[in-house]
Amino acid sequence: MEELAIIATKRWIAGTLALLLGFGLFAASGSAAESAKEIRIYLDQARIKGVDAAPYIVPEANLTMVPVRVISEGLGATVDWQANAKLVTVTKDGVSIVMKIGQKTAMVGGKQVALDAPAALKNSRTMVPLRFISKNLGLKVEWKDDTKEIFLTTPAKEETQLRGAWISTVFNLDWPSKGSYGSPDKQKQEYADMLDSLKAMGINTVFVQVRPAGDALYPSKLVPWSKALTGTQGRNPGYNPLADLIEETHRRGMTFHAWFNPFRANTDDKLDDLAANHAAVQHPDWVVKDGGKLIFNPGIPAVRQHVIDVVMEVVNNYAIDGVHLDDYFYPDDSFADDAAFLAYNPKKIKRIGDWRRDNVNDFVRRLGEEIHAAKPQLAYGISPFGVWRNQADDPTGSATKASVSAYDNMSADARAWIRGGWVDYIMPQIYWSRGFAAADYDTLVKWWAREVEGTRVKLYIGHASYKLGTKEAGWQTSDEIISQLRFNEAFPQVAGDVFFRAAHLIGNPLGLVPKLRSYYGVGEP
Repeated sequence: MEELAIIATKRWIAGTLALLLGFGLFAASGSAAESAKEIRIYLDQARIKGVDAAPYIVPEANLTMVPVRVISEGLGATVDWQANAKLVTVTKDGVSIVMKIGQKTAMVGGKQVALDAPAALKNSRTMVPLRFISKNLGLKVEWKDDTKEIFLTTPAKEETQLRGAWISTVFNLDWPSKGSYGSPDKQKQEYADMLDSLKAMGINTVFVQVRPAGDALYPSKLVPWSKALTGTQGRNPGYNPLADLIEETHRRGMTFHAWFNPFRANTDDKLDDLAANHAAVQHPDWVVKDGGKLIFNPGIPAVRQHVIDVVMEVVNNYAIDGVHLDDYFYPDDSFADDAAFLAYNPKKIKRIGDWRRDNVNDFVRRLGEEIHAAKPQLAYGISPFGVWRNQADDPTGSATKASVSAYDNMSADARAWIRGGWVDYIMPQIYWSRGFAAADYDTLVKWWAREVEGTRVKLYIGHASYKLGTKEAGWQTSDEIISQLRFNEAFPQVAGDVFFRAAHLIGNPLGLVPKLRSYYGVGEP
């Protein structure tokens, strides 16, 4: 992966700067006022909303004027307006564009560039001609005269950016289907088809759940075969799925991260349906019933070592590209582990919450050390809940009002992992929309970007494609996802996007897939 600064510069030059200048369009019949009311702008197939100063045609100059603020902010740039000097400054990744109302030139990165028409004010908004977008900076512009619509398409995004999808195997959510039980060929074909669909929309990395419930998608000396493969835990599926998954992924030039759910022992709270060699059956004292599930107790040192051994079995025997953990550490702050707190507390930590976080930190650190000792090139990362702490609980937390937080309720201190350099990447699950009152997407991206700034830890953002079409605020249009992706471009710390989950991409919720293809610059399959 190239350095983020190089990536940011290329994307800025190819995208945001391009949007600030102009492209001429043949004037439509009728008055300019009539045309202005009808003109709509789309960026990467997503309608640009909030256009309080409508685009309009200047017939005598044969060009269209568009609002610079809406387009530039749609791509994640910042805009500053100096009313007295009538100057507008747009900044992205250290590059600035300065325009003055009435002048036919602009300063771009310190150099003077001619405009086809001077910048103008309309409804207190700066308007610029659209011609230079296509002519000099490569943005594709399409004008549809019959519908009075402008379609803007950004150049292909840098392939060095990670574009991922989680593939869930628990409950057969994404793969394999229950209808494939007993058929290795069908399971292989389903996975191949899934990869083809994901790659066709621009995805280059998959995070495949290989340990859904204390079991495995591969032959193991430590844990039983997963129920997801045959419907019965412990039953041999007749082939090595993990080996095939990795091979198929690499054949397509995609990267494969093995996703481990570290401490979930069972999806219900029963032992009788688990295989005889399941760790919860062999060590019933290792598990706690919580919320209708069986959870391995992270406070027991032998449990933590067992999970590390399970992960290392895969690291040492398979050509994976990374190790990925989800946020399943402590499920909540009411976890029934008082006995373990008394029995396994050599540091004499006084508060149980601090002790739990110390247990998780010990696990995260030691697992990373073992992974990198065996294969230094492997990427190791974690996907925590999107809110570390609310400001009400910690002044250095995010300006959010989430009902739970990773630190307080799940004993997951991502700040410690980042500052300790124990992980290679962090992938917060920011599963809320832009403007969502309790946990605003923009606020959280900014917070996480500050957390990784100045460290070697990469930041990938987890996106909630599964919420599209739900009643939660902001998810009634797939433009929400595209808007989030464009917002991320303002932050060079953001090195990639990951979607939960594969089926909620392939199902094309609310027409998301063609918008993703356009955004990522990939053609039709």
